[in-house]
Amino acid sequence: METKLLDRITKSLNTEPPIANSLDEALDRIIPLIRPWSEDLRELGNYLGRHWIELRDDETFHELVLHIFNEEGEYLKSTDGELTLGRWRFMVNKLFVGPRVAVEDSEIDEGTGQVFELAFLDREFFILRRYGNPRKFERRYFVLVIEPIARKVEWREAMDFLYNKYRNNNSFYITITFIVLLIVLIVLLLS
Repeated sequence: METKLLDRITKSLNTEPPIANSLDEALDRIIPLIRPWSEDLRELGNYLGRHWIELRDDETFHELVLHIFNEEGEYLKSTDGELTLGRWRFMVNKLFVGPRVAVEDSEIDEGTGQVFELAFLDREFFILRRYGNPRKFERRYFVLVIEPIARKVEWREAMDFLYNKYRNNNSFYITITFIVLLIVLIVLLLS
């Protein structure tokens, strides 16, 4: 128990974000540290109706991809202004997202969708992990960042921002350490 507490305290004092060569690698290192502060997919207000920009570490990815999850399962995706309509559904901690097209007053499913598990969610970051065998995927994470932030930063800056945002929440462990040291000092002085 003491070792785990000491490990957490040591990690909380670490001021540098983990160094990574890819977005997936950065998230593999950051998410375990910040996961306790994640919201849940059932808390729809954290992602519904918000403008999310897709973030990738691919040097050839230059499109601006906007994703909007609306009420009643409506999903909108805009790639450089080209709109695609789709559907989303939350079920047992999984998010199902698939395309659809409207043809003469009716909906027809087009293609296949994807299934994601929540990796991390707050009001600025919506990070999903592809569901399935991770070795099959070129990218394991589907990273969405709120539009005002995403338009200003590259993926490394976004990961630094995410890490530093929650690193500051580790002040709880610092406070606990201070209190424990203070109690030990008082006990030593009184004995």
